[in-house]
Amino acid sequence: MGIVLGDNRYGKAEIRMVHVARSGAHELADLNVSVALAGDLAGTHLRGDNSNVLPTDTQKNTVYAFAAERGVGEIEDFALRLARHFVSSQPAIARAWVAIEEYPWRRLGPHSFARDGGSVRTARAVVDGDSEWVLSGVRELVLMNTTNSEFHGYVVDRYTTLPPTTDRILATEVSAAWRHGGTTVDFGQSYVDAVARMTDAFVGTYSLALQQTLYAMGGAVLADAGIVEARLVLPNKHHFLVDTAPFGLDNPAAVYHADDRPYGRIEGTVTREDTVDAPLAWDGYAL
Repeated sequence: MGIVLGDNRYGKAEIRMVHVARSGAHELADLNVSVALAGDLAGTHLRGDNSNVLPTDTQKNTVYAFAAERGVGEIEDFALRLARHFVSSQPAIARAWVAIEEYPWRRLGPHSFARDGGSVRTARAVVDGDSEWVLSGVRELVLMNTTNSEFHGYVVDRYTTLPPTTDRILATEVSAAWRHGGTTVDFGQSYVDAVARMTDAFVGTYSLALQQTLYAMGGAVLADAGIVEARLVLPNKHHFLVDTAPFGLDNPAAVYHADDRPYGRIEGTVTREDTVDAPLAWDGYAL
């Protein structure tokens, strides 16, 4: 039985970069950039022939150079510039993925900032010949409703010990990404609007299941006509009511134990009915 080379890619992962735009009040971009390239690379795998290999160190330097030359701007646009460059400048490269995480800083003054510690903005650009896709997203968005959540009517078998409830804390740490229908987008405003609509949907949904809340949040993202698909992962951050009876105390749904594991993990995709699938846009992407 013969052995053949399958799908492969290579690149520079987690290029940490801070860019300061110094005109007027300083603007800070704190990024983690990852690049992956694919194409005519069989030679390096099969024979150690590196004639088609752009070194990963060069890829790192390209990220720095692009930021130095033209700044960063919206991270989706920066990812697109990089991905287009790698495909257009390297004849052997047919496909490029560029993924970016942007860490939040809160402004304290014209040139002073505090690390926010809030949610992380994400972006991904994929360029494959004449086709281009852009994903925007967010992770570490922690949300909680202290009521308006129930869970009952589920399957019960011999191993079930969980009691049904008509009032519980619902908390999650959202990881979400959404695909744009084009690349000419005001990505900054689109991101702000998508996160706001998704958050409002979490707040405003009387939840009978976290799956129901996920669908409402995904649908809210698609309220932007330019967004064609949204994928979400919602871990269920469990909060269990503490039994204070042994202390001779009542606990009227006031004191909870926050349990970090094990946890439920709810995943889902919400799309428009006429959306054309774009597997390359999500290839290798993990929420």
